[in-house]
Amino acid sequence: MSTPVETRERPRTTGAATQLRAPHTLAAQTALRTRAVVLAGGSGTRLWPLSRKHFPKQLVDVLGAGSLLQMTVRRLRKLADVELALDESPIIVCGAEHRAVSAQQLEQLGTRARFIIEPSGRNTAPALSLAALHALEDGGDAVLVVMPADHLIGDVAAFQRAVAAATRHAERGAIVTLGIRPTRAETGYGYIEPGDDVDGSARKIARFVEKPPIEVARSYLASGKHFWNSGIFVLRASVWLSTLQQMQPETYSACSAAYEAGEDSAAGYKPNEELFASVPSDSIDYAVMENLVRGGDVEGIVVPLEAEWSDLGSWDSVWDVLGKDEHGNVASGRVLMEDTTDSYVRAESRLVTCVGVSDVVVVETADAVLVVDRSRVQDVKRIVGRIAEQQGPEVDAHRKVQRPWGCYDSIDKGERFQVKHIVVEAGAQLSLQLHHHRAEHWIVVRGTALVTRGEEQFLLGENQSTYIPLGVKHRLENPGKVPLELIEVQSGAYLGEDDIVRFEDVYGRAN
Repeated sequence: MSTPVETRERPRTTGAATQLRAPHTLAAQTALRTRAVVLAGGSGTRLWPLSRKHFPKQLVDVLGAGSLLQMTVRRLRKLADVELALDESPIIVCGAEHRAVSAQQLEQLGTRARFIIEPSGRNTAPALSLAALHALEDGGDAVLVVMPADHLIGDVAAFQRAVAAATRHAERGAIVTLGIRPTRAETGYGYIEPGDDVDGSARKIARFVEKPPIEVARSYLASGKHFWNSGIFVLRASVWLSTLQQMQPETYSACSAAYEAGEDSAAGYKPNEELFASVPSDSIDYAVMENLVRGGDVEGIVVPLEAEWSDLGSWDSVWDVLGKDEHGNVASGRVLMEDTTDSYVRAESRLVTCVGVSDVVVVETADAVLVVDRSRVQDVKRIVGRIAEQQGPEVDAHRKVQRPWGCYDSIDKGERFQVKHIVVEAGAQLSLQLHHHRAEHWIVVRGTALVTRGEEQFLLGENQSTYIPLGVKHRLENPGKVPLELIEVQSGAYLGEDDIVRFEDVYGRAN
């Protein structure tokens, strides 16, 4: 069982951020540490209804090989095979609402990570800046291998070779990105025009264009010269921060101030919420990469990544990377197709059948069904926006919600009542909490429950029940070795999940 989270004041540093030297004065070092940084924010609305605000695509098993976050961490482990001095503990930058489940997924892999918890989403440049500030404070300068948590790379050996080559250039002070050979005219990616050869394994960046119009993207594809920017960067922590300080001083100052005023806990490091809200929202590409070729002391380098790559940004890209049957179809779950071609059909909770259709995507979950032409999958986010305007709950969470202690499924709901099926894993516990607007009835159907109710603490076995009055502190624990299952009946004027006041929580979620 996890130990309670203790919030502690972070010891003040001597100002690692403010003592940065200009990039051109940074002497190359030998045996620099290599630290992985995984950017695990974002919601992935184009993979709705599987991806939701509180359970985004990096936490979802989209490809049947574990979550995309887990696939990313497994890939990083293999960098040890190319003799990189990779720190065993990656830095994961994510939002507070995703931290607990992310940690749980990494624990399933036996990986311990250092979490940087963003108080709010401010895009990738601030996220990388927080990780770089932490790396400098935690043992001095390091080469950071920075990547999103939700990409697919088919050839891991090619990835290893590309990162090893990029690291050599990063050690001497360059900012390196991995480039992908375009396979289509894509307006959603950044494009890199390479310049002079460096050492046979890399090229200088002559020009960087972020998300060009379709006509320009088609000309880049036809030229055969350009790369897609993969979103994977290799650079020294000190170089990133000093470059950001030169190019985006407002972002640098705001990030540094928020980091310095933050708090550390067993859950991770959280920058000051009020100060972080003032950080400009900007991507790595816009903040720095486009400016590298316009002068300055830092060299921009692109290293080709000769491997299958996808950012899995839409259902069409998921269909594209998965194996297909003789009719070009991809099926997941209980699916039957008749006279159907070139389609992706996914069933999560019930039978889905398709007859006489082609080039469609069908995704079924317990509370929503998506049907879309494969040529229109980029427009899924428009539907998600309309659901949000109607305040539909399907944007935020699934009917079955994963929690670090287990899960719950909202099996029925009406005016002033809600019924949930709750599963608490062996040895796990919920937070000590209370509700201002609802009371709860618990009925144990499997296992043993240890219940805290006010000043009382008692055990419940199968077929036993208890009542939690409105406004009373309570906690549910599973002291046994098998999952605890119970039915919870909520009653009250308001049944929203935000009616929770947490006093103690082993997963760092206490108010």
